[in-house]
Amino acid sequence: MASTRLQDALLDLRRAVDRASFPLALPGADDQTRAVREINAQLDDYILPRLAVLDAPLLAVVGGSTGAGKSTLVNSLVGREVTRPGVIRPTTKAPVLVHHSADRIWFEDDRILPGLSRTTGHSNDQRELQLVVEDSIPPGLALLDAPDVDSVVEENRRLAAQLLAAADLWLFVTSAARYADAVPWEFLRHAAERSAAVAVVLQRVPPAAMADIPAHLGQMMTERGLGSSPLFAVPETEVDEEGLLPDAAVSPIRTWLATLAADAATRQEVVHQTLDGAIGALTARTPQLVRALQDQDAALALLREDVDKSYAEAVRTVNVQTADGTLLRGEVLTRWHDFIGTGEIFRVLDQKVGWLRDRIMNVFRGQPAGSEKVTVAVESGLEALLREEGEAAAERAEAAWRANPAGRALLARSGDDLSRSSRDYANAAARMIRDWQGAVLDMVADEGGEKKSRARFLAFGVNTVGVALMIVVFAYTGGLTGAEVGVAGGTAALAQRVLEAVFGDDAVRRLAKKAKADLDARVEALMAAELRRFHELLESISVDPERAERIRSASDAVAAARRERDLPGAPALARDVGPEQVDVVIPDEGVPALPEGASGEPYALEAGPETDDILEAEIVEGDGVRDGR
Repeated sequence: MASTRLQDALLDLRRAVDRASFPLALPGADDQTRAVREINAQLDDYILPRLAVLDAPLLAVVGGSTGAGKSTLVNSLVGREVTRPGVIRPTTKAPVLVHHSADRIWFEDDRILPGLSRTTGHSNDQRELQLVVEDSIPPGLALLDAPDVDSVVEENRRLAAQLLAAADLWLFVTSAARYADAVPWEFLRHAAERSAAVAVVLQRVPPAAMADIPAHLGQMMTERGLGSSPLFAVPETEVDEEGLLPDAAVSPIRTWLATLAADAATRQEVVHQTLDGAIGALTARTPQLVRALQDQDAALALLREDVDKSYAEAVRTVNVQTADGTLLRGEVLTRWHDFIGTGEIFRVLDQKVGWLRDRIMNVFRGQPAGSEKVTVAVESGLEALLREEGEAAAERAEAAWRANPAGRALLARSGDDLSRSSRDYANAAARMIRDWQGAVLDMVADEGGEKKSRARFLAFGVNTVGVALMIVVFAYTGGLTGAEVGVAGGTAALAQRVLEAVFGDDAVRRLAKKAKADLDARVEALMAAELRRFHELLESISVDPERAERIRSASDAVAAARRERDLPGAPALARDVGPEQVDVVIPDEGVPALPEGASGEPYALEAGPETDDILEAEIVEGDGVRDGR
């Protein structure tokens, strides 16, 4: 009956979910990481193997609270000790699976629970599944004793959840003292959400409370979506010398299980109900998974945007301040004036360019070269600006991440202090400036090599012309105030006229634009190298932007294939009762109660030697059953 399309869709979903990760520390990320593990385990442990072999034996997992008597119940149903009840809590042991010899083939391989190795001997290794052949178990049925769902040992709780998720039928065991505990009800809530086949066994019910406690538990089950699940009430009683409950106490449960095993149609309905519910639960979980992955993508984009903006602002600031006259303050201004000799030049600034050109050429002829001091001053001013803006960008970027939980987690992974520039940044900035200055000199040398300007260029010298071009690049006065405007403005104008005297107006504009563009590109590359530190952290985490869409598409395909398959609905596990009633199964008279004052913890006793098999496959209609609330 397996649907190839449904299987293929589920395999696609398995592949899509398998690589989903939530590396950013966002709210709910841990929950979704756990959801990925649970979805994969549900597919591997139950859905895919069960869908491939629908006629395999019914697997009933016996689970429940600490000390509820799960192992004692399993032993009593079988008629001998097959799983050891724990005396000391918490008990750690391998889960025990009891099956008929005719069903050996179904459980010896790793068709179900492939993560657990198989053993036939007693084991305390939770990574093993202990197989017990017992022919008093009807063919077509297997019982699996699971660890406590509320164990103080995390491995026990995790294994219990894994085993319950691999069950065709949950035989959930609790006690009169523990039936309202939160942890077991959390498991039962998940069972109701999955429409899983569930039966509840209420143990150790005081005879005087037999009319009240089962009725109250039945009401709770109805209110929480388990109104169609049968409830078995086992009175408080003593175990025999072999650690077994009286046969009359467990006979209704044994009979009910044997009925399921004997009726292939009912058994198939149980399987289909739980299987369909499990598939439906997977598709119901995927939208939240998809949203969480999209949140990861959005958070990653925001983190990248925050640091990109920080360094883009640094680039913008440097670009502005290397064009608005800011760098013509202080040392650069002083060294330029010392170099060119401002007294003579400023008196003739308004004269004709041709006449000025001759005078400037005469000024420079015979003067000692001082351009190197101007170059050093330009380098020093530009380096100070770059270092200041590099530090500011790092502070802004780190602060933005520090304000974001995901960013804080990333910063914690870094071995560097990202609130400061990198160790090599100052040296890199100095190299960049020297490289740019060298490029400017090469640029004017190439331009001065043309025949029409060669003589004038040689008269000034490459260093003088190059320094003048640097001054022109910083020519605009928007960043200056007061007297500096006039001084710097005149300085820039003088530098431009020096260049015009050599190259002409058009060439000066072209050279200045080219030099400024080259400087801007180098600044951007310098800041990009610093920004790379943040990007490397982002790239160190694995976030696939297409993963969410692949999961959504695969989940939609599973949902469509599931609808077309038209799996049968819920089976009639309990008698036909109304939606507001739970069928409570209570043993007939004859179950001995504990003597007054006796201990209420008889199920933790060690069992005695093996007894003869007493579980019969014979089914008697209505044997030991009566209705109640």
